[in-house]
Amino acid sequence: MSTPLATAAPGQRTTRRPGAATRRDWLVGYTMIAPQVLGAVAFVLVPLVTVAWYSLHEWNVLANTFVFAGVDNYDRMLADPGLRDSLMASLYFSIGLVLLNVSLALLLAVLLNQKLPGTTTFRTFFFSPVVASLVAWTIVWSFLLQDDGGINGFLATLGIQGPNWLRGEGTAMLAVIVVQVFKNVGLNMILFLAALQSVPEEIQEAARIDGAGAWRRFRSITLPLISPTILLVSILTIVGSLEVFAQIAVLTGGGPGNSTTVLVYYLYQQAFRFNEFGYASAVSVLLFVIVLVLTLIQWQTRKRWVFDEV
Repeated sequence: MSTPLATAAPGQRTTRRPGAATRRDWLVGYTMIAPQVLGAVAFVLVPLVTVAWYSLHEWNVLANTFVFAGVDNYDRMLADPGLRDSLMASLYFSIGLVLLNVSLALLLAVLLNQKLPGTTTFRTFFFSPVVASLVAWTIVWSFLLQDDGGINGFLATLGIQGPNWLRGEGTAMLAVIVVQVFKNVGLNMILFLAALQSVPEEIQEAARIDGAGAWRRFRSITLPLISPTILLVSILTIVGSLEVFAQIAVLTGGGPGNSTTVLVYYLYQQAFRFNEFGYASAVSVLLFVIVLVLTLIQWQTRKRWVFDEV
């Protein structure tokens, strides 16, 4: 039965009671959210369920076999030393990328937030790598980081013998991290810059009058007010660090040894080099769980340090 409408005097508009809705309202609402819901089902939920199903099978494309194996693939992961190495490589890469990217982006944002000449040019300079092709960017850096590449050529002019950055176990991971930092630091810089420009100047001025120095104002006023942006940048950077693939494939190929074989690249090897699609699917499930857990942990701990979170 339809919801009754409020009565009105002749000549006045008839208004609907608060909370009342017609079938047309419901239809419009569902129509608005339908594309998002269908997209989430088609490109998120269905692939997740499919990969989870594949992970319970031994699937070899070349041999054309698809046999139910239960949790055998997950048991195999527990005893796989290659998987442990890839997890450690992902841990090193994520820690290095997050620390360098977030801290450098915040530093650049603070510097470029000053009212100095040329700041617009520098903003464009630091943001331009973000819109560059990832593969093209990585290929250019692969030439620069060769034993006889541009980086070592520059060091040679200073009398320094540079290493073979991409072939040394102690330098390969560092080189990949630096390349990724330079690629995406501009995006985080813009996010921090927008947050800094939203900090009320009146609060800064009041603290300045009370005798607070620049560092005290930054630590006690600026950082708490931009903490929601810090949370956003941290989540995006951590998730992105766990999904890195193209940089590893182009720069090091997972080497030397397995020092740069991160989890996604290990997954790629299992699926497309060894044709172990069932096991690769199990590794995909593990990656999804890791990303989900880390994101939930950050989201739950936000109440302790993010401003105005209760």
